[in-house]
Amino acid sequence: MTISLIRTVLLYIVIIVAVRLMGKRQISELQTSELVVTLLISDIASIPMQDTGQPLVSGLLPMAVLVVCEIVVSALMVKSGKFRRLICGRPIVVINNGKVDQKEMRRLRLTTEDLFEDLRQKDVFSIEDVAYAIVETNGKMSVIKKPDKETPVNGMLGIILPDTGIETVVISDGEISDLSAKLCNKSRAWVEGVLRGQNVQLKDVFIMTANTKGDFIIIKKEKKQ
Repeated sequence: MTISLIRTVLLYIVIIVAVRLMGKRQISELQTSELVVTLLISDIASIPMQDTGQPLVSGLLPMAVLVVCEIVVSALMVKSGKFRRLICGRPIVVINNGKVDQKEMRRLRLTTEDLFEDLRQKDVFSIEDVAYAIVETNGKMSVIKKPDKETPVNGMLGIILPDTGIETVVISDGEISDLSAKLCNKSRAWVEGVLRGQNVQLKDVFIMTANTKGDFIIIKKEKKQ
């Protein structure tokens, strides 16, 4: 039982390292090669995890080979557009200048229900509002509305808003993040100074956000009943 527990923990750590090496992506954003490697790694890891009679290296070695292959393939895709199209395919326009391309939809095996579901997820509820809809290589849909259906932004209305810069979480559950503070051009000393000015102790802060301009929000921890 102890051996099985240790093997499981080790494989868990190895998988996390492998995923970090392959890069940061959400599941819905995985390219074809990344999805294949992710599935294979999960299958390979389950064998030595369940069968303690199998040498641990029999799972670690194939996983290492897959990670190296994925890194090499990713590097080749960066260098060669043709190789990238071979592995990942190309974006496909399913609505072109307001007209639905039924041929491309059949090629993608994209049903009308799928099309409208993807449009609704982009806050588009009428197909007449769409100028272009493009299915990206990761399967997600990008939508460009017709000019008269676009929501006007401040620039179109001639409104100039002050730039407050990036807002980051500088305190999370009573701990100061020096990295987050640096992102908004603030220091640990600045954060501590704000807390003193607000007469709040660090251990009592649940979340504190700050931006480049110096605006901040403090949310205190709820007292336990």
